[in-house]
Amino acid sequence: MFLAAGCLPLAAGEPAAAVLRDAGVLYNELCANCHDGGKASSFQGGSLKHGTDNAAISRAIREGFPGTGMPAFGATLSEAEIHALVVLVRERVANFTMPVANLAIDPREVRTSDLHDYRIETVVEPGLQVPWSFVFLPDGRILLTERAGRLRVIERGRLVEQPVRGVPEVIERGEGGLMAVAIHPDFARNKWVYLAYSDPGPDDTAMTRIVRGRLRGMRLADIEPVFSVPREEYQPGHVSFGCRMEFAGGYLFFSIGDRGVVGDAQRLEVPNGKIHRVTPDGKIPNDNPHAHTPGAVGSIWCIGVRNPQGLAIDPRDGSLWESEHGPRGGDELNRIEPGRNYGWPVVTHGINYDGTPVSETTQADGMEPPARYWTPSIAVSPITFYSGEKFPRWKNSLFLGSLAQQKFIRFEIDGPRLVREEELFTGLGRVRDIKTGPDGFLYVALEQIGAASGRLVRLVPADEPARAPE
Repeated sequence: MFLAAGCLPLAAGEPAAAVLRDAGVLYNELCANCHDGGKASSFQGGSLKHGTDNAAISRAIREGFPGTGMPAFGATLSEAEIHALVVLVRERVANFTMPVANLAIDPREVRTSDLHDYRIETVVEPGLQVPWSFVFLPDGRILLTERAGRLRVIERGRLVEQPVRGVPEVIERGEGGLMAVAIHPDFARNKWVYLAYSDPGPDDTAMTRIVRGRLRGMRLADIEPVFSVPREEYQPGHVSFGCRMEFAGGYLFFSIGDRGVVGDAQRLEVPNGKIHRVTPDGKIPNDNPHAHTPGAVGSIWCIGVRNPQGLAIDPRDGSLWESEHGPRGGDELNRIEPGRNYGWPVVTHGINYDGTPVSETTQADGMEPPARYWTPSIAVSPITFYSGEKFPRWKNSLFLGSLAQQKFIRFEIDGPRLVREEELFTGLGRVRDIKTGPDGFLYVALEQIGAASGRLVRLVPADEPARAPE
């Protein structure tokens, strides 16, 4: 059962509180005596008798089970407080712990999945410092960002000792640092490399900024801004910067987090909490949804996202997909449409980190529901569509990685719908980026907690002879 059979509700007749209360405090007052004291089934790593989805748990809390002594709390808890308790209960049922990364990856070990058996080979041994993003150059080299502010080159499986020079100053603090790297679709001719990073501002402020520069040997030259805001508009705090970049249809799409400012994701006059679209040199396309809206940021493509750290283009229909961190619960995977509102923070499946509710509702008219959400949070981060030939039955699958729970998940997608989900592995490290290599293998950047313990690996078919990357 849910919540405590025989536990005392709040004072009789007390209305739902105007001030939203902490879920942990409510749990200790209303539930712990029974569910943690042996009178009722324990939630910790346990099971739920009356349904496992949010609606069933909410109904149990709201209506109770009179025949078992489980009281109804609908008259004494607000809907937002009930939802916060749902998140906490699901965390306990999931036995919510952070896995310890396995640093010993055996390249001979054959791993099984529904459609392919595979092995995991290490491309660059542990030693990278938070490898946030990487991209393949036409000549086979790899550009890789370390969050501390270094742009590295990997050549024939070897990490070049000296980083690329000319990278702008980066503030590495909290979630900030050097983030995404991308290259222009015509890089072979123009050499443009795009970098997204947290730019330091006055009085300990910061903001996501995107620049591009031409790669000349081991140096970035001709640096110019692609996206920036005036420095007087930078915000304090070092969370929720985003940021991913994807080229499609001659445009650059990128994500900006809400920077921890509640409500900014709904405001058209600020870029925070949005997906954006610009031309490769940063100009506003004339057909953007808000290109002609007075006072709006013209680059906005959609609004209402929290901290989007994954963007990917479905090669079959050109649709844009996004993954974002919720707060505590409510991570999301979304199919992005221009001009749509994805809800944050008006609707969410998560709660605040301190246990208090964010919103009383998980859906609303005019706001797009996620294709998939996670409660508890797994800290979703990168996504990519596999486009190689080495795993033919994985072709066009969407791969998603997570940070906190270190999961690596494959989805099969039919238009806007997820039709199949498979967890390939977990516990090998925080998944920072995923790309299809020019050799057809699937490459993954892993961060293991530590000063310099990140690595780059690749998935290869089980029967593929081991060889150096090309």
